[in-house]
Amino acid sequence: MYDLGEQLLIVATDRISAFDCVMPNGIPDKGKILTALSLFWFEKFAGQFEHHLISAQPAEQRGELRPWAQQISDRSMLVKKAEVVPIECVARGYLAGSGWKEYQQSRTICGISLPSGLRQCDQLPQPLFTPATKEESGHDINISYQEMISRVGEPTAKTLRDRTIDLYARAAEHARQRGVIIADTKFEFGRLPDGTLILIDEVLTPDSSRFWPAAQYAPGRDQESFDKQFVRNYLEKLDWNKTPPAPALPPQVVAGTRRRYIEAYELLTGDQSRWK
Repeated sequence: MYDLGEQLLIVATDRISAFDCVMPNGIPDKGKILTALSLFWFEKFAGQFEHHLISAQPAEQRGELRPWAQQISDRSMLVKKAEVVPIECVARGYLAGSGWKEYQQSRTICGISLPSGLRQCDQLPQPLFTPATKEESGHDINISYQEMISRVGEPTAKTLRDRTIDLYARAAEHARQRGVIIADTKFEFGRLPDGTLILIDEVLTPDSSRFWPAAQYAPGRDQESFDKQFVRNYLEKLDWNKTPPAPALPPQVVAGTRRRYIEAYELLTGDQSRWK
């Protein structure tokens, strides 16, 4: 991320992280795929949710970027500068990840009571808003909605909760029609100088969401996925304590991850010709 005064330049690299550690080798084209998918969602939601995107061609907008035009092409966004709201706004439609772990212990997710008898990856009775802290380092921490209110105030908390669930519902409906289940996702929001809350960062990508192929969905087990869960599953099998330095990813994991990211992009956007 680069500060250009009243604007920011965000460049998506091909690096990949898991368990808050950056892997020493990346996924070819990953930054371009994530940027293209974010741009798809920003365009789809245009007019419904204000966001930070100014241009997907920064070098054409800012002359000082032209020497790096080729380097940042297709993997960068020129965006509005906003004060980040320090809350990860998570929407969950299915019982997976940390939510499943908590449910097994207490029948709750982030303190929200759920019916007994739910299975791993079951669809929840209704989508849940489960905020988390946005930590400078280490793991983000799930918090209750009341804790969110105490941190950012009730008006902001309510706006972000409602907007998160609305965004998730719209995206999940589109994805399901395309054969993809969005099990959960996180959004980030920022505040403009005039106080307006806007959507920032990447949106609805394999790095910020759990994408499952709908045709293979079967509750009661881990699901096939289009996201970096494929990398996490590989790392879980290693004798590694999940602290730096992270191990290098083998070629088959790199290729498998790239293939899943591309498949997610193609299914969600309908564009079958961009990635080879």
